[in-house]
Amino acid sequence: MKIVFVEQDRCFGCRHCERACAYQRSGDFHPLDANIRVAVDSGEMTLSNITCFQCETAYCMEVCPTEAISLDPATGAKVVNADRCIGCRMCVMACPFGNMHFDTRRRISHKCDLCGGEPRCVEFCMAGALHYADINELAEIKRRHADRKLKIYAMAEQGEVEK
Repeated sequence: MKIVFVEQDRCFGCRHCERACAYQRSGDFHPLDANIRVAVDSGEMTLSNITCFQCETAYCMEVCPTEAISLDPATGAKVVNADRCIGCRMCVMACPFGNMHFDTRRRISHKCDLCGGEPRCVEFCMAGALHYADINELAEIKRRHADRKLKIYAMAEQGEVEK
């Protein structure tokens, strides 16, 4: 199964992913329409992209009283059926990662549906921080990420870069 994976240290907060997602979902660029969020920690300008992990055991899907969240067999994504959602927010409370969202205007929950297998957030990420990859490929991406950090630390120790 493929998921959207974020390399946190590459994200510089342009929010193009949010805009692309919002436009794909609603035809508008309003960030509240996006299924991906860029969170800025006000302390040290720490950026993190927040998107659904498409959990194997999807608590959001398990707690939904109307079975409004179902598995898309083509992508493996857990998808919200807006017509069945009653806006109880049980799924929002059940998600251990905070990746379910509630649309206060439409009064329904929403989450990443992987855009049918072509996530717009990944396509429009200017920093190359977002990847749509098979879970098994993520180990290689994470290894490259760790190697890059180790090289930077080694250079800092040798005085080649400012600490």
